[in-house]
Amino acid sequence: MRPEALNFLFRDVTSLSGVGSKTAVFLKKLCGQYLVDLLFHIPIGVIHRPYQIDRQKIISGNVATIQVCVCEHVPAYHRKPYRVFCVMTDTDCAVELIFFNYHADYLTKQLIVGQTYFISGKIERVGATLKIMHPDYIVKEKSLIPEFEPIYPLSAGLTNKGMNKSIQYVLAHLPFMPQWLDEAFFLRQGWPLWNQAVQMIHHPQNPTDLMATTSARTRLAYDELLANQLSLFLARAKQKKQAGMSVPSPCSGGLTEQLLQQLPFELTGAQKKSIQIIQTDMNSSLRMIRLLQGDVGSGKTVVALITLMQAVEAGMQGVFMAPTDILARQHFDSIQKMLGNLPVRIGLLTGREKGKKRTVLLNALSTGEIDILIGTHAVFSDDVLYHQLAVAIIDEQHKFGVRQRLSLMQKQKGMNVLVMTATPIPRTLALTAYGDMDISVLDEKPANRKPIETRVLSLLKATELAERLAVKIQQSTERLQVYWVCPLVEESEKTDLMAAEKRFEMLQKIFKNRVGLVHGKMKGVEKDGVMNKFANGELDILVATTVIEVGVDVKTASIMVIEQAERFGLAGLHQLRGRVGRGGTQSICLLLHGKHLTPTARERLKIMRQTDDGFLIAEQDLKLRGAGEILGARQSGLPVFKFADLSVHGDLLYTAAKDAQMIINTDPQLATPRGQALRYLLYLFKKDEQITLLNAG
Repeated sequence: MRPEALNFLFRDVTSLSGVGSKTAVFLKKLCGQYLVDLLFHIPIGVIHRPYQIDRQKIISGNVATIQVCVCEHVPAYHRKPYRVFCVMTDTDCAVELIFFNYHADYLTKQLIVGQTYFISGKIERVGATLKIMHPDYIVKEKSLIPEFEPIYPLSAGLTNKGMNKSIQYVLAHLPFMPQWLDEAFFLRQGWPLWNQAVQMIHHPQNPTDLMATTSARTRLAYDELLANQLSLFLARAKQKKQAGMSVPSPCSGGLTEQLLQQLPFELTGAQKKSIQIIQTDMNSSLRMIRLLQGDVGSGKTVVALITLMQAVEAGMQGVFMAPTDILARQHFDSIQKMLGNLPVRIGLLTGREKGKKRTVLLNALSTGEIDILIGTHAVFSDDVLYHQLAVAIIDEQHKFGVRQRLSLMQKQKGMNVLVMTATPIPRTLALTAYGDMDISVLDEKPANRKPIETRVLSLLKATELAERLAVKIQQSTERLQVYWVCPLVEESEKTDLMAAEKRFEMLQKIFKNRVGLVHGKMKGVEKDGVMNKFANGELDILVATTVIEVGVDVKTASIMVIEQAERFGLAGLHQLRGRVGRGGTQSICLLLHGKHLTPTARERLKIMRQTDDGFLIAEQDLKLRGAGEILGARQSGLPVFKFADLSVHGDLLYTAAKDAQMIINTDPQLATPRGQALRYLLYLFKKDEQITLLNAG
């Protein structure tokens, strides 16, 4: 149960004076539902409104506050603005207030002739007259105008004045928070108390007070990271206590050994090490919850198959879940090929398997006639029942967060879980997103994999490039195939789709019927048809609009063209580049950029030319774009931090992780005085599902 002291902060924003139902919709969309969400909406700027009584000290173009006496109203006529003439109090300095599209009735009541007011806004000096267009404040008392006014991120329907008023109200009624930080650590850091830190964040005196390195921001960033790590460690401790489905290690001469013998390649040292760790995990009485992180082409699918085979050898079942229909079918085909003639029964289940075909498949699954099921999220639908599911492998599960993982693992009691991602994640992000899991890393590539050559070209050379590619394909003694990727950004999907179709038409003139187009608007069957043609060698070039739509593994595809590469992040570019170079041919990636490159875009393209190390690229991406952009925080399950910036506060994260581990080791039920205070912290940062786990034992 939430501590009573926090009830005020968890009131709905509609409880605020002046926030009606319409404003509440905008406020909730921007900040969140509760008053605490307003506290965590931090300013991005500050306006200084100094009170001036000497007109000579007023600098033209600056914001200031002055006191004026109203002399005359001049209503608007012939499209001219409404003007109010005043004089500065105790001077003869003329002041002109200018308004556009204001009703005379409103202004005559707002500024009564003969009365004095405090006015604040941007002042322009025109000769001997001071002019203020649309003053920010017109009040009778100077105390109603803040000398330092924080500027907040806003959206349509919200004003900075309204946001400031709401946040100041919450700050004025802020309940006192107990000390949840270790006392010795807190004193060494010299940080303010939590209540003081929140007040300081919302009362900046100058731009430096907005920096991520201030003591107040650093204190709140640490609190946020500690809440994140503690919630993950609590989840991990809870899961580790659950009995797992113990799966014996493969026997000598069994199916797993036969599979290894018939593979046409040697496993890397990293693959062997990961397989050994996974087999030990699955043989344990505790359930396995492990992340397998590997760069593009590091061989995760083989590790996944050997993990599944361990379950099959033990007479149990395994399931392999991919994020899309196309990738599920690709994995189904590649696993079938690797299994060869081994007596392993596999099935495929996506949203496209319907009717009688689906019924037959589900019956076979529930009776144990299927050993391995491969599919999309459909494999965990309510009507999908397993005979004895021992392990679930989830590919590219960075699309889901901790809560989704917890939900998924309830589908089968004791089920072992192996999550895989081909998106290299910096260590800091791995801690924040996957701290509830054990982590294995495939940091080697197969010995026969050639580095991919990367070049940068102007988009103006696209037609010339296409013509040269056509000649190269025609003259080559080996089959060469090309991916041509056009960017797709959510805000301009229609425009980008048109761009892809236009590029397809241009390439058709050169490649005739040897070019195909796939995009998200196509039906699954239609899309598969084009993809299969490309995979079978019937097409030389494939134009696509998204990363996932080129997920098919085509060994003869050795050229990747990425149009408007500056619109992609480093991780996205690296993922796309990894779609080629899977055969023995030397592969190349061509990054086409537009006319105007930002310094960040130039740096990204430079990094792509210099390295193909996905983990190094991920670290650089973190520095250039910040944590929220690497995987796309809201789509990836990464936490969206309000105070913490991992490119600045990375060291704090490691400290928070150690602190959280110590807390779990010494006070797993958060029962000590500090533990009780930490419950406040978890509630503040909405990690209350972990409190529920604690209360459930």
